[in-house]
Amino acid sequence: MRCMLASMSSVSRHGCFRRVGAILLAAAVPPAGGGFGATGSVTQTVGAYVFPAARLSAPPSALLLRGADPFSSFQASFPVQYKVRTTPSGGGTITLQVTSDFAPAGGPAVASGALTYSCAGAAIGAPCPGVQTASTTMQTPVLRLPGSACTGGGSPCSVQDPNSVTLNFTLPDDPTYDAGSYSATLTFVISAT
Repeated sequence: MRCMLASMSSVSRHGCFRRVGAILLAAAVPPAGGGFGATGSVTQTVGAYVFPAARLSAPPSALLLRGADPFSSFQASFPVQYKVRTTPSGGGTITLQVTSDFAPAGGPAVASGALTYSCAGAAIGAPCPGVQTASTTMQTPVLRLPGSACTGGGSPCSVQDPNSVTLNFTLPDDPTYDAGSYSATLTFVISAT
């Protein structure tokens, strides 16, 4: 401001313009890279808790069929499919319980030990040993799963996705049963830790 108000001699005028010009020039030059702006960065940690998990499915119904000979046993086979992830120190199970015995009355009864089954072909885990007797009062074994078990994708997990275990049911055709149609309800439970 002092320069502008000073005498208009050429020396002071040039000196003044040079100073002002230098200031304006410095303010008008953009930074290297061609534009005005700013950049910044921030990092974020992302975490996930992966818990043991399990899911299973079974056909909605199965029909026990008798063989060709009179009074031969009724039989049925079907797969129970499952997906599972267990911890290294954990494991898991699949069990079944008859939650509704054969009805109506006059036919077979699970409560009397009539329905038996075996397990085979488990892709992961150990199927139930030998022949099991189904129960209306407790869960009976279908499959025992080890620690670090997982479904699908190959090593260290299973190749199959989903996994399955086959159940083979047998019901004797007792001559004392009343002729008719009977049904019972099975409930399967899977657990993983």
